[in-house]
Amino acid sequence: MVHTEMDEDILKVLISEEELKKCVQKMGEQISRDYQGKDLLMVSVLKGSVVFMADLMRAITIPAKIDFMSVSSYGSGVKSSGVVKIIKDLDQQIEGRDLLIVEDILDSGMTLSYLSKILKARNPRSIRIATLLDKPERRTADIQADYYGFQVPDAFVVGYGLDYNETYRNLPYIGILKPQVYQK
Repeated sequence: MVHTEMDEDILKVLISEEELKKCVQKMGEQISRDYQGKDLLMVSVLKGSVVFMADLMRAITIPAKIDFMSVSSYGSGVKSSGVVKIIKDLDQQIEGRDLLIVEDILDSGMTLSYLSKILKARNPRSIRIATLLDKPERRTADIQADYYGFQVPDAFVVGYGLDYNETYRNLPYIGILKPQVYQK
């Protein structure tokens, strides 16, 4: 592992780069089997899921299209505000298509629950959720992932796309951020 100044802010590595690769490959194989012969449209929820999306789409062996949405519910804080707004909507029509929402972390579930309702109203054939990380302890909305990589404890995790104040996304692993970093 290359030592960077960001590594010094990490309390501990929760999921290594190697574990992430194996997990994403396995998830891609499962999604490829489940969506064989279907019209798969992968929707990445920016910005956190972009690293996961890039690796996941390369692990999928069937034809798939991609699109992006950007929603906001966090601001620069550490807890969801509960207010969700669409910053960038999909470019493609989704009616009659098989949608796979790709998310970095399923936390309170409020954002994904809201997003699912909006997208369902556009009449896709199906909607499923793939999330890299699942944090069930924090769930307040009635929603769960159809595919998930790792269950994580209720700690502030960064890396592999996940950030704190737009930093740490480029770490190749998932780590727990030292509390003194975000409690400044």
